[in-house]
Amino acid sequence: MASKKSLHRFLTGVWRARQIRSFGALPEGSASSESSQHLINLEYQCSAHNYHPIPVVFSQAKGSSIWDPEGNKYVDFLSAYSAVNQGHCHPKIMKALVEQAQKLTLSSRAFYNDRFPVFAERLTSMFGYDMVLPMNTGAEGVETALKLARKWGYLKKKIPRTRKGDQIAGFLFEPIQGEAGYVIIPPDGYLQAVRDLCSKYNILMIADEIQSGLARSGRMLACDWENVRPDVVILGKALGGGVLPVSAVLADNDVMLCIQPGEHGSTFGGNALASAVAIASLDVIRDERLAEREQLVKVQQQFPNLIKEVRGKGLFNAVELNSKALSPVTAYDICLRLKERGVLAKPTHDSIIRLTPPLSISLDELHEGSKALQAVLELDLSKMKKEKPDNTTSHAAADACDRCGRNLYAS
Repeated sequence: MASKKSLHRFLTGVWRARQIRSFGALPEGSASSESSQHLINLEYQCSAHNYHPIPVVFSQAKGSSIWDPEGNKYVDFLSAYSAVNQGHCHPKIMKALVEQAQKLTLSSRAFYNDRFPVFAERLTSMFGYDMVLPMNTGAEGVETALKLARKWGYLKKKIPRTRKGDQIAGFLFEPIQGEAGYVIIPPDGYLQAVRDLCSKYNILMIADEIQSGLARSGRMLACDWENVRPDVVILGKALGGGVLPVSAVLADNDVMLCIQPGEHGSTFGGNALASAVAIASLDVIRDERLAEREQLVKVQQQFPNLIKEVRGKGLFNAVELNSKALSPVTAYDICLRLKERGVLAKPTHDSIIRLTPPLSISLDELHEGSKALQAVLELDLSKMKKEKPDNTTSHAAADACDRCGRNLYAS
């Protein structure tokens, strides 16, 4: 097993080797008393190693801009895995957060509060479903949808409880595959074919729109690209505006009313604070027409020998690199150089870089990201190859988890 000291040396080396960047327009009061390196070391010592982050510390953020404790400015091209579609610290969302926090935060679902009914009506009317079941995280949303499908299967489809076989209650899918393949776009007609099969065999079509929904793909839902209406929709991430974890499961009465009181609950689900934030988050997406900010810019395929494919919809994009041509350099190494050039992106599956900036990003900032990638491939790559011998172990091996890089801790 790699020692703590070896990884500590790696992180320290990466930090010290960074280029010194000029300060951006530093927001008032953003200075931090702790250095980035101290904070990185502290997290490594005191927190589980279940993520493998790019070594940059967020201290303050506004829109698409990030500042670290030293005042260095970066452009965000990850947007917290699409949780910050509206941009960091959007003033309308922050106003809703502060005002509600001063009045009421939590009642639990044991009582009513005056924000959740408004949120429920806003969400169901916006997406055209009868009911919503509120939760907190995306993972909880998926668990809720699975539980709902099982209940529906027993009560409505009459699937025997004590027999396994070929009777299917639901088909759960991502209309644009995120973490598993990033970013995989289904062939034209695929979603409609799934809808037809589910309708034919009485199977719930369950769309996980946690990452792809809420305008990320250029439509309010990625399923809207084929005008397909799922039976169940799971929303999360940007529903909380990058402020609070908020998720929701949408369905019509015939499905949702299979859940009875006491069968599925959440102490924080539908709380007043989260509901107020979610209402503001939906208003920003609608009022600023964020779903129309699609295809503003595409990464130029100027390096056909290095870039295998550029794919995506809207601002839900990924660049797949030619790992053989880049070897021994990896996508993680490319992202480290992008960071030095002021652009924050995250690799996945060793050879893929996701490009998912906040939907509020300016055209100039989009071009800045594209130019940074071009500069890394054109100006930095040859030097990177010389500095990293072929026998150097990758910091993001092909079998490593995108988020944790667990190969670093394997024996």
